[in-house]
Amino acid sequence: MKTFLDCIPCFFTQALRTARTVTDDEKVIKRVLDELGTMIKDISLDSSPPETGRVVYHLISEITGERDPYQEVKKNHIDKALSLYDSLKELVKKSNDNLLTAVKFAIVGNIIDLGAVREFDIEGEINGISESEFAISDYVKFKKCLEDADDILYLGDNAGESVFDKILIEEMKKPTKYVVRDAPIINDVTYEDAVRSGIDEVAAIISSGSDAPGVVLDLCSDDFKKTFRDAKFIISKGQGNYEALSEEKYPIFFLLRAKCPVIARDLGVTVGDIVLKGVNIQ
Repeated sequence: MKTFLDCIPCFFTQALRTARTVTDDEKVIKRVLDELGTMIKDISLDSSPPETGRVVYHLISEITGERDPYQEVKKNHIDKALSLYDSLKELVKKSNDNLLTAVKFAIVGNIIDLGAVREFDIEGEINGISESEFAISDYVKFKKCLEDADDILYLGDNAGESVFDKILIEEMKKPTKYVVRDAPIINDVTYEDAVRSGIDEVAAIISSGSDAPGVVLDLCSDDFKKTFRDAKFIISKGQGNYEALSEEKYPIFFLLRAKCPVIARDLGVTVGDIVLKGVNIQ
């Protein structure tokens, strides 16, 4: 997916928010915005939002000196999600369709997104998700492909969300490789975050080889690209991965909540809708 003009104000909002997380020095914050303003004219609209986002967050880190501005926030999100883990497992167990409920809970976790959403009520989302209907649902295809799959390549998104991913991985009951960012970017999941969430108990954790906030294949390591291209069943979580992979010709199931008008318009849904969309599925 390309970068739209509507994305540009969002990059400034994210830069301001992140800079304020790191420092209250208004001169430093102003410099971040000034440098971004100078840089934005050279960014191609043909690049994907995660490619542009990577440049923006590198700029913030360079100016502020903070490599992982959301480190403590990510820990808090993971700990909050872990505190809900047992009750969510019980809800999955008691539901009429365990797999479908686990899929919905995995998508609930996608609301924890400091790139697109500042405020969220995760417990409120959980309480309402059972009654929520998918705006796009390829669940029948998903279930069939899962039955036929030997293993799963699962592309992680944000750190707190990985706890919800763990529940789905446990319910799918197939060998899984869980993909994380190679280095901190926004509140996306890294190796350390995935271990804190307990993903290492249910899946092999591998790196994409890139710190872009989405699996941009051109930026990933050769090892990961081979793993990706060989995969027969790919789960892609979140907006960033959708933005990076929506035009790729590989069999992918996108699980996400549409959190901004650009993504909603591209998918043909409404902001706030939940989506399970399969592409290039045989």
